[in-house]
This record gives sequence, C-alpha cells and structure tokens, in this order.
Amino acid sequence: GALYSVQTLTVKTLGPVIMADDILFEFLHMEMVSHIYTEQLTREDIEKDRVTCVSVLEGMGFRVGQGLIERFTKDCPSFKDDLDIMKFICKDFWNGIFRKQIDNLRTNHQGTYVLQDNKFALLTQFSCRTQQLEQSSKYLAYTCGLIRGALSNLGLESVVTAEVSLLPS
Repeated sequence: GALYSVQTLTVKTLGPVIMADDILFEFLHMEMVSHIYTEQLTREDIEKDRVTCVSVLEGMGFRVGQGLIERFTKDCPSFKDDLDIMKFICKDFWNGIFRKQIDNLRTNHQGTYVLQDNKFALLTQFSCRTQQLEQSSKYLAYTCGLIRGALSNLGLESVVTAEVSLLPS
C-alpha cells in the first residue's frame, strides 16, 4: 500500500476566536488519551502497553474517520484519482473537523503524500519542551486513525504516520 505521512509544525499565534465545541472536542480528546494511558500504567510491560495505547487510539480514530467521510461525501461526485481524494481530505474533511484546511499538501507522485498543519489544534495546549515533544505522538494517534479510516472508506488502503517538528512556544 501507499505510505501517507502527516507532518505537523505547530506555531502558536493569535487566531480566530475558539468556539465552545472546539474546546469541548480538544478537552474530550485530551481526556480520552489520558484515560487510555492511565489504564495501561498498571500493566508490567510499559513499552508494549504504549504501543497498545497508540493502537487503541488509532483504531478509535479509524472508526470515526470511516463514519465522518461517509457523511462528508454523501452528496459529492466520485473522485477521479488519489490526488483528488487527498485534496478533499485536506480541504473539506480537515475543515469539517478542525475548522481549517491543511496548510500544505505535497506528493512525490508515487503514492506518498505529506499533509502539513502549522497550527494543529490538538497540540496547541503543549509548551515547547523536549519531553512534551516526545510525548506528543500519543496525541496524534487518533488523528492518524481519522485519516486512515477516511481513506479506507474512499478505497485507499494506507499507512498514516505523524511527525512533530516543533511545538508552540
């Protein structure tokens, strides 16, 4: 299958007013991640459990992504190719979830796409510390699942990974 990569570079800026449902979604996401990781801390093999937590969060996102893409595409004409699908993900799908479009979409025209969100909402609560940068991956698993689930329902089997270069300062 194709490799899809999500690269996020988050910079804190003064932006539009945050809506109440945005705050609720961000809080729910933080609590979901916290709950899943807290539940696993009682286990003996911590590294195995970390992988399990990421897998659980990614699986939850996958199921939600499948459902959301059905709703977002119900009145859309069919897509002509993979790039058309990725453009829809970057514009309509991302906007429907995060109230903004992806900032940058790049491709090598061989099935690899890089989506860049410079103000990724689910990481804006972090400050720029090395430990928090390392911890950020657990807050990206759900979103990787959202993308993979959406792509799956559109007929694209994919591997979605996330990378954080910089957190807001």
